[in-house]
Amino acid sequence: MTVGREVHLASRPAGRAGADNFAVVEVPVPEPGPGQLLVRNVVMSVDPYMRGRMNDVKSYVPPFRVGAVLDGGAVGEVVATGAGTRRQRGELVLHGLGWREYAVVDDASARPVDPELAPPSAYLGALGMPGLTAYAGLVDVAGLKPGETVFVSGAAGAVGSLAGQIAKLRGAARVVGSAGSAAKVQRLYELGFDAAFDYHDGPVRESLAAAAPDGIDVYFDNVGADHLEAALSALRVHGRVAMCGAIAQYDTDEPPAAPRNLASAIGKRLTLRGFLVSDHDHLRDEFVAEVGGWLRGGELRYDETVVDGLENAPAAFLGLLRGDNLGKMLVRL
Repeated sequence: MTVGREVHLASRPAGRAGADNFAVVEVPVPEPGPGQLLVRNVVMSVDPYMRGRMNDVKSYVPPFRVGAVLDGGAVGEVVATGAGTRRQRGELVLHGLGWREYAVVDDASARPVDPELAPPSAYLGALGMPGLTAYAGLVDVAGLKPGETVFVSGAAGAVGSLAGQIAKLRGAARVVGSAGSAAKVQRLYELGFDAAFDYHDGPVRESLAAAAPDGIDVYFDNVGADHLEAALSALRVHGRVAMCGAIAQYDTDEPPAAPRNLASAIGKRLTLRGFLVSDHDHLRDEFVAEVGGWLRGGELRYDETVVDGLENAPAAFLGLLRGDNLGKMLVRL
């Protein structure tokens, strides 16, 4: 009998997540049924939203079950097929059953991966969910117009680093980013950001005011809390906020201390809009064509932080929550 390993949620975190909330277990590798593929995963994603799924609370996606395998984006090789499938053995596919070495995937839900367009890992980053999130947040949600000033928080992460570059490529006059270290700030300048600051260096409101003295038109929010408060102060009349995430409050039980100036949205006639990437799948073809062209032309770059071994996936996830990553955090199996 062939066995594979997978990562289970051993317990729900109380406050910050830790290694004891995970368990790596061995399980039999099943045979694919009709319309199914057996996929050997080669690379998987860990993402901030997964922290919310570890809590037993109602949300836009069901919580992970204690004692059951986690899931998330992954790219793998088809090693066996059931009857009536379109994909063939040896093909690479993108699917949603990561955190395991082998996955039985419905053929209809598996997206083919073209390794000649980009490396397989890019389909979990620049050409995957983070890339589409950045693109949709700017194009659909914020309605970015050429000549505007954009602020991106968490700008050295998978989504933020792409959002800043896409904003520039889409005609933004000035793009400002925040990040959590001097090295990350330097990387933002290398990626074409016009200004960047380390949010540890002082109050975010003051740093943003110095980086964008004439104010901002669009805020792409990955952090929430004090970053959202600073953006509300800096936004011009009719400014827009694409509320993508709030990582500052994911891994804690404490309520956020900010924003305390939400009422400023009234007088400035601001638009604050939360969004999920799944609501913008109609943009996928446009996104792949435009972003794929930028990647081929070298106009858009992306970073990856890669951790080896499924057994180290929990450590990679916890490192992501601490901000240890530059760009997309991935686990190579």
